[in-house]
Amino acid sequence: MSDLSPRRSSRLSRRQREDLAYRLGIGGGVAALVAVAGVVLAIVGIVGSWLPVLAVIVAVVCGLLFRRTVT
Repeated sequence: MSDLSPRRSSRLSRRQREDLAYRLGIGGGVAALVAVAGVVLAIVGIVGSWLPVLAVIVAVVCGLLFRRTVT
């Protein structure tokens, strides 16, 4: 209690949150697009099924982080 100065806020500024939300939105969208294309290519037999699964996982994580960032 000897230090009466206000604590530094560990929260991001509004601009930093906007930038983070933008990057998460772009990343999640690209991952979803890769997942859809990967499913089509996996059905045709060009790529394995691990690519769409990984892309879906990345898209879901980006979506959850985006939701946490904007609320």
